[in-house]
Amino acid sequence: MDPAEVGRARRWARSRLVGSGIGADEPVAETLILLISELVTNAVVHTGCPAVLRMLFPAAPASPVRVEVADSSEAPPAPRHAHRDETGGRGLELVDGLADRWGWQPEGAGKQIWCEVDRRQAPVLT
Repeated sequence: MDPAEVGRARRWARSRLVGSGIGADEPVAETLILLISELVTNAVVHTGCPAVLRMLFPAAPASPVRVEVADSSEAPPAPRHAHRDETGGRGLELVDGLADRWGWQPEGAGKQIWCEVDRRQAPVLT
């Protein structure tokens, strides 16, 4: 796994947010960056290959922002319930708690995991 992959994904996403009209200080921006970090980390850790990240910004300002992360594994995502002392295994629980919707579908020789965040009702990270 190349840990730099996640940092590159975050930097790319921040640059896309700037061009989308979402301010860096908006709660939705930090929520999206955290979701991207989790999904890209999962893809890289579980496949050992780089992930393909896409962000979709609809024309309507109130429409949800969609994040898609594709990887080369056909295995469906497997949410876990990590024990208190475990350092990993909470990524999909976090995605489930922060995203308004999420799911997965086959894509090419692998899969795509996606999530959507409603711009008006994005959770505030504390």
